[in-house]
Amino acid sequence: MSPTLDQIRRAPKVLLHDHLDGGLRAETIVELARETDYGRLPTHDPDNLRQWFEEASDSGSLERYLETFDHTVGVMQTRESLVRVASECAQDLAADGVVYAEVRFAPEQHTSRGLSLDQVVEAVLEGFRQGSQGRDIHVGTLLTAMRHQARSMEIAELSVRYRDVGVVGFDIAGAEAGYPPTRHLDAFEYLQRENAHFTIHAGEAFGLPSIWQAIQWCGADRLGHGVRIIDDISVAGDESAKLGRLAAYVRDKRIPLEMCPTSNLQTGAAASIAEHPIGLLRRLHFRVTVNTDNRLMSSTSVSQEFHKLVEAFGYGWDDLQWFTVNAMKSAFIPFDERLALINGVIKPGFAQIKWQP
Repeated sequence: MSPTLDQIRRAPKVLLHDHLDGGLRAETIVELARETDYGRLPTHDPDNLRQWFEEASDSGSLERYLETFDHTVGVMQTRESLVRVASECAQDLAADGVVYAEVRFAPEQHTSRGLSLDQVVEAVLEGFRQGSQGRDIHVGTLLTAMRHQARSMEIAELSVRYRDVGVVGFDIAGAEAGYPPTRHLDAFEYLQRENAHFTIHAGEAFGLPSIWQAIQWCGADRLGHGVRIIDDISVAGDESAKLGRLAAYVRDKRIPLEMCPTSNLQTGAAASIAEHPIGLLRRLHFRVTVNTDNRLMSSTSVSQEFHKLVEAFGYGWDDLQWFTVNAMKSAFIPFDERLALINGVIKPGFAQIKWQP
């Protein structure tokens, strides 16, 4: 029998690709706008606002999609708002059954009202600490630099400075076209010298050159999305697949792909869940993980992403556990901590849920 959405919610899950500014509660946005005198919201009714976010994200217009982040970031400019948003993020993920999450945000986007980069990071870490308290979840933080800006070295140094108190890695995000990851090579080389972990948004809207640069020039530990690796795989009529050199390298090296199915539909990287490359990549045993990207904009959760894959590909519990263990193996925390969660929480949790009605 196929896993139901309710059962999936009760299973222990792992999330590696989730943006803090893409997961706010609509009610919180309205309240924070009032508290911080942010006057640009399209509506102050939470239900209408939630619908506006969904419609703007589904419009097919990148401009409208990016406008949604103007509003969430707009209300995240004070210490109090950052603590609250991070705390609610941890609570919401825990309520969805997530036991380990890495949530990313760009500190440079939260300084317009005078907060320093350090104050931004400390506020978010405090929020995650508060929201995780008393709940079965551990939240690590990824600090993101915007690829069209020139502050990546500054953010890389910030991530190293806070790596012992909750920051587990570094990321770059933003438009891929015209802003290759090699523009930030000094930051990646610095992180490698510091034995630090990093992931790179690559192969989402842009193709194989972005993935190739992220891995072979910059040394990325993981690929944010990486969905366009499909361009280096040819499938014959008998369903046999031939991998190009880059795809073979990604698979052979077990480089994790942080896949976000619903988000990829919104940005045009796939036409439907059933046609999403995740089906082929799972069949070919790439290191695939399942993620949310932006829970508000995509109106989704990890459980809902899993359920959509169950419906599209007929996946069972063994498949969902495979995705989950993949994600835990790929997390940026020490090996013994990953192993403890896999053997002590994830596998027992799935074993128990399989036999419950």
